[in-house]
Amino acid sequence: MNTSVIQDKLATLLTHLGLPFEKIVIGEEEGSMIRVDIVSPQPSRIIGWHGETLQALEHLLKSLVRAAENMTTPPFILLDTDGYRRMQEDKVCKIAEQKADFVRRTGTRVALAPMSPYFRRIVHLHVANTPSLSDLTTESVGEGEYRQIVLRMKTEKASDSGELSPTMAEDDLGNLDI
Repeated sequence: MNTSVIQDKLATLLTHLGLPFEKIVIGEEEGSMIRVDIVSPQPSRIIGWHGETLQALEHLLKSLVRAAENMTTPPFILLDTDGYRRMQEDKVCKIAEQKADFVRRTGTRVALAPMSPYFRRIVHLHVANTPSLSDLTTESVGEGEYRQIVLRMKTEKASDSGELSPTMAEDDLGNLDI
């Protein structure tokens, strides 16, 4: 993908919205995903309330790049500023590890709080690629905004019997926009 298009479209977008930035750093492609870091003197203005501005910018950027490059599907671009997204990713992975300990101790499966497709993907990949979690598996259950991850032992068979309620109060997700 032409990274100069990403850089130009994002710089134009930030300028038109009056969001201050010093530079745009495009990282190496991680599979099909491109990480873009915005260096700004006021990262909180770019992040917005619970990351909503950052998500909106990301959505607009994907649409602009898709149109400029005549793509059939939107590109997988992840915007970050001041390490905000990386902290969120680390937080959901840490929560998954804490819940994994609970699953091992009790032998019961546990549901994480509902989260966005991106953060569900992060948890699925973290559990699948972490050797210390190799005895566990994940599955997504639920619909729409209520879709959540269920952690269970690999030896337990997947079952549709009984729904698990989210453990939002115990997750201490704070202002994580998942």
